[in-house]
Amino acid sequence: MEVIILPDKAKAALLVARIIARALRAKPDLVLGLATGRTMEPVYGLLVEMHQQAGLDFSRCATFNLDEYIGIPADHPGSYRRYMDAFLFDRVNLSQARTHLPDGIASDLSAECHRYEALIAQAGGIDLQLLGIGDDGHIGFNEPLSSLRSRTREKALTPATREQNAPQFGGDPAQVPGRALTMGVGTILDSRRCLLLVTGRSKAAILAQAVEGPITAMVPASALHLHPRCQVVADEEAASALRGIDQYRWLFAHEPEWADFQDLA
Repeated sequence: MEVIILPDKAKAALLVARIIARALRAKPDLVLGLATGRTMEPVYGLLVEMHQQAGLDFSRCATFNLDEYIGIPADHPGSYRRYMDAFLFDRVNLSQARTHLPDGIASDLSAECHRYEALIAQAGGIDLQLLGIGDDGHIGFNEPLSSLRSRTREKALTPATREQNAPQFGGDPAQVPGRALTMGVGTILDSRRCLLLVTGRSKAAILAQAVEGPITAMVPASALHLHPRCQVVADEEAASALRGIDQYRWLFAHEPEWADFQDLA
């Protein structure tokens, strides 16, 4: 795991967007794993700008989102399909047929989970998986105690997660669906590269547990230590509880992979 610390959330989002853009230019048929939430909105905004102003081409890539709520249709204002359409899909040259989210209103949810895993496999696997972290350490909707080998499945959402996601539903946690379909931790770890973006002081304690604590199912994001190529991008506030901050800065400044990104430091 590599940890990259940048001065603020704008530069952290810019680094992530530039990494995605570079990967897409190197492999136009890139398979992207995508995340939702407020942390991701600046990243998608920057990718849209790169498409509009620099011709970043999405026409051959495919996308797979981490999760979707159970029981609400794709056109519901709180659905993740609606989120992705608004922030990325409808604003770049990416056909809907190449975008994938679990179907939360499928008649057979277990079959839908198997179908989603099969679609990822048919696409050749996920090349780059974008991730955020929940206040309790979840990635996707893999809540604490999720199996580190889990696959796409149905999960109950904790009260804390429903509270965190309430702004999408008018601020009322009771309106947030209580269950969701999510890629499993094992599904996420199968991706060729993971990119975890974390911003804000409210995430400092859980980021420190995920990065510097033990690997434990109580903090599902800690499983990213098992991935051969995982990079964590954090702003100063999110990184404020890390003990190894000087080492992380030194590595970012000296690893050749990051030479073209030193203007952001």
